[in-house]
Amino acid sequence: MSTRTISIIIVVVVILLFGGCACNGYNGLVSQDENVKKAWNNVQSDYQRRSDLVPNLVNTVKGAANFEQQTLTNVIAARAKATQVTINANNLTPDKMAEYQQAQGQLSGALGRLLAVAENYPTLRATQNFQELQSQLEQVENGIKNSRDVFNGAVNDYNVKVRSFPMNVLSGMFGFRPKTGFAADSGAEKAPQVKF
Repeated sequence: MSTRTISIIIVVVVILLFGGCACNGYNGLVSQDENVKKAWNNVQSDYQRRSDLVPNLVNTVKGAANFEQQTLTNVIAARAKATQVTINANNLTPDKMAEYQQAQGQLSGALGRLLAVAENYPTLRATQNFQELQSQLEQVENGIKNSRDVFNGAVNDYNVKVRSFPMNVLSGMFGFRPKTGFAADSGAEKAPQVKF
């Protein structure tokens, strides 16, 4: 066998090895990207469930005599804003995530104020419908927290793969970019003060 034939065989083997590694790496990136999208869809599903509960909660609370109308109006407005802000799983940029998180945070705050004000209405708190809705809302909030944790884990796994060598070369060639997960709300690092 000539040195030219041996050189050609070596080049072909190297090309096949590189091609195989590139295909395997690309498929791994696609798999991680799809995991992020699936986790994001689960987060959105949980937020949608919460949003679906709000009208029932508001209607139940409206039945309470002299209930603070402004509180109800704030909840309705926050729900409307939260349902208008949407993000495509392919576009999980820091700005889009911050906008989404802010809208959802406003709804969380409005619901918290609604439930706090409801404490002043013992007859409302005693109704079975209100108790059931409050329990469902608590379950949904726990589901949202769990879905956000799973989503952040999927984003972390994806980002590690996208940014690690040699995948960072392939990911750049094929347009895979790091994604943004959920961050704590501003001020969350401070412990709340409880005063009696």
